[in-house]
Amino acid sequence: MLAFAPLHAAVGAAGSALSALTTLLEPLAGGAATAAAIVLFTVAVRLLISPLTVAQVRGERRRAALAPQVRDLQRRCADDPARLQSELFALYRSAGANPVAGCLPVLLQAPFLLVMYRLFSTTEGGTGLLDERLAGVPLGHHLGDGLAGAAGPLFAVLLAALLALAWWTSRRMRRASAAADATPPTGTAAIGPVARTGGAERDASAEGVGAALARLLPLLPYATVLVALVLPLAAVLYLVTTTAWSALEQAVLRRPRAVPAGADIDRR
Repeated sequence: MLAFAPLHAAVGAAGSALSALTTLLEPLAGGAATAAAIVLFTVAVRLLISPLTVAQVRGERRRAALAPQVRDLQRRCADDPARLQSELFALYRSAGANPVAGCLPVLLQAPFLLVMYRLFSTTEGGTGLLDERLAGVPLGHHLGDGLAGAAGPLFAVLLAALLALAWWTSRRMRRASAAADATPPTGTAAIGPVARTGGAERDASAEGVGAALARLLPLLPYATVLVALVLPLAAVLYLVTTTAWSALEQAVLRRPRAVPAGADIDRR
């Protein structure tokens, strides 16, 4: 099967970068130089997309500040979906909050994980990295190849790290969801009994979907553990590093901050 040309070029470039980093780190890291190069490569990738992550967090704060107005619109326009979409679009645009922008940091990481997978699963990079090892385990080793020797303890440590990071992230997501649910809606006093009754079925359906998503989303971080089960050791190292970086970003960028009552929406 022919290799996809852009992907082939990306794998070659990543292989050359890792080889150069390995050469630089060999005096310090010795036999673990390639593994250390993978960690540094991952950090470099995350630094490149960090401005998007900062913009994502700012967008989340803007959307959170708009939540009472969004609920008000959902009630007032419950019988007119077209008007609701138009009003929501205008509201988000006026506040500079793009609901789609939050997906970009996650989407941009996927190609790098794919490149790492191909680099240590095939000879496509042409750099000989498949022969490199960590604690005596080839970096192209999969769990399915066996757990003999140091492979079992090494994969156990990495999977345990992913599991701990997933638990921490899921816990933060549950807390954020609980805090959002505790925020009382505004603007309901102006809605008459007829308006509230007219959209009762739609509101109940929307609340059911929202409750299902609220239960599902905190489970998504655990998907990284499942993905790691089918990745080579090098890609698992990449996944652990990028997940740890994400957890650090959450702790720093999403830390609670006091907002004065009636403060304007942050437009920076």
